[in-house]
Amino acid sequence: MNIWTVIEKLVAALIVGTCLVLLLRLAIGDTRRWRFDAVVRRNWNRIRLTAWRTWNWRASRRQAARAADEVIRRARGSSQVERDGNVYKPKDFKRPRKPH
Repeated sequence: MNIWTVIEKLVAALIVGTCLVLLLRLAIGDTRRWRFDAVVRRNWNRIRLTAWRTWNWRASRRQAARAADEVIRRARGSSQVERDGNVYKPKDFKRPRKPH
C-alpha cells in the first residue's frame, strides 16, 4: 500500500470525524452544548500545555546547562577569590570591618 494512499485516507477520516462531531454539537441543546464546549476547551488546553512542555524541555535543559557552565566559569576564573586547597577565601573578607 502506498504511503500517500494511507495519508489520504487518514485525512479523509479526520474530516469526516470532525464533521460528525460538529453535527452532533448542533443537534444537542444549549446547556449540553455549553458543557460539551467546556470539556473540549479544557482537554484542548491540557493537550496544548503537555505538547508545549514536551517540545520545550530540550531548550530549557540547554539553557540551564549554559547558565550552569557560565556560573562555574565565573567561579573558577574569579580573581577575587584566594584558594587554599578546597577552601575558598574571598579577598573581600580581608578588608577592615565597619564599626557598629
